[in-house]
Amino acid sequence: MNPRHIEILRLVNDAKRVQVADLAELTGVSEVTIRQDLNALEKEGSLKRVHGAAVSVQSDDVDERLAVRLEIKQQLAEKAADLVAIGETVLIEGGSANALLAKVLAERGDITIITPSAYIAHLIRKSSANIILLGGVYQHQGESLVGPLTKLCIENIHFSTAFLGVDGFHRDTGFTSKDMMRADIAETIIAKKRRNIVLTDASKFGQIYPSAFCKNSDISVLVTDKEANPEDIELLRQQGVDVILS
Repeated sequence: MNPRHIEILRLVNDAKRVQVADLAELTGVSEVTIRQDLNALEKEGSLKRVHGAAVSVQSDDVDERLAVRLEIKQQLAEKAADLVAIGETVLIEGGSANALLAKVLAERGDITIITPSAYIAHLIRKSSANIILLGGVYQHQGESLVGPLTKLCIENIHFSTAFLGVDGFHRDTGFTSKDMMRADIAETIIAKKRRNIVLTDASKFGQIYPSAFCKNSDISVLVTDKEANPEDIELLRQQGVDVILS
């Protein structure tokens, strides 16, 4: 993703809807070029084109997020599932790719899944996997549980691997979240010093959100797709992160 594409995404995600003419003026290129950029970004699922404008696809609604780049996220979920051993207890924090991972693992039925996501717990409710849903304050749109009770549950429960969702990664900020409450939960998970795995598609690279929750070196493994920025991937590998590309 080139710098102009990153800037276009930032503008669209911040404003939710931006006219083509405004994007051309803000980025200093022609409207023809902007339309070409928007076509490319829509093709990869990073935004949605409407007549004369671009609309953000960023949403806390997990069903809406699942629909974006679904095929890629499914591939990532299946790749990540290979990292989980028979009989293992894993914590799956949340996010659309992690919801698909939970479904893949639950269909195996040979593990215990701990989650603060009511969405994930509901998604896999009919499986034979052991499911532990953590308590806390319920976030209606994202269907996540957050707050002091959730943190207390995490501090007093045992797991060997944690899968974390992120909203952005940038070399200047590391992994970030747009939700401060969820970032606080992720920070509590990181503090357990287990095997921490980030599962995310390449569209999150170049994105910056307010809440950073860990150092890059706190992450054991990153599972992402081959469209991720090669320079970012090399930086993470230099900092000790095992990167798996699907």
